[in-house]
Amino acid sequence: MTTIAPYDFDEHVELATFIDDQPAFALVDGTVRFPTSVPQVIEANNGLLSADVALDSKSLVTGGEDGRVMRVSPAGAEEIAQQKRKWIDVVSCGPNNAVGFAAGRTVWIATADMIKQFDHDRAVEGIAFAPKGMRIACARYNGVSIHWVASQAAPVELHWDGAHTDVVYSPDGRYIVTSMAENALHGWRLDNVKSAEGAHMRMTGYPAKPKSLSWSAKGKWLASSGAQAAICWPFSGKQGPMGKAPEELGTRGDAMVTQVACHPIEDVVAVGYDDGMVMAVKIEDAAEALLRRPGKSAISTLSWDRRGDRLVFGSEAGEAGLITVGE
Repeated sequence: MTTIAPYDFDEHVELATFIDDQPAFALVDGTVRFPTSVPQVIEANNGLLSADVALDSKSLVTGGEDGRVMRVSPAGAEEIAQQKRKWIDVVSCGPNNAVGFAAGRTVWIATADMIKQFDHDRAVEGIAFAPKGMRIACARYNGVSIHWVASQAAPVELHWDGAHTDVVYSPDGRYIVTSMAENALHGWRLDNVKSAEGAHMRMTGYPAKPKSLSWSAKGKWLASSGAQAAICWPFSGKQGPMGKAPEELGTRGDAMVTQVACHPIEDVVAVGYDDGMVMAVKIEDAAEALLRRPGKSAISTLSWDRRGDRLVFGSEAGEAGLITVGE
């Protein structure tokens, strides 16, 4: 039986996640909420713009209008870096507690012993760490720049015309995929970047901007928002999704998908809609399970715990909750 522990924060929820196996919510007012048996409110930023969870799930990182990058846990908030008079609208967590963050055209990578800066010709909209090695991919206008953090080598430039608004690596590191302002996804096969046309993967046909991306547990599927269904592209073959139709899961004629989150073990995707509904759908047979009925506003964030037994969500109006999924 599915149960929901509801929360109401009255502020847009930027990130819902699990920290040390407990739910945590980062809000745009700059606070991080831990609604445990003794609820905690941690002041992180004066206006929160971005947030991401650390790879070890022991903390989360926030960026704000105050130029501060903060590491937050139930024990409190610690400043990682500060860029005065900058808005930190992108943060990304990497291996060994490395943190990437961006303001305008500049990206910084903070590690235990240094902060390194990378400049770009256009504003950076997304950052992703490679699954192996200290590399970062930076989404910008007309493509992606890939930097080696510990090297002075020139970046690898992946070009495709248009505004790239976010970027993800596949779990095996073979692919990079961006979301685009042009209502599309675009991808590159990294084992074939020298052959320009062979490297590209075009994923189009979205009626809205696909702002949420999530890889399935083994990297066979990439789920995305931006349509009346969760659009799941197959990545199991050598050519990725090229020449294959995506699966359309959780189709609703009267609502748009705003968030997707793939289960950490099974080929299941949690789907959040612009009316606040949350559903779980099996990729193989499209079997659906309703997890939450519609609410006041669009789902803005979804995350599973490590076992896949619980799901946290947040909405634009501040509704949030912890869903325990029954057998």
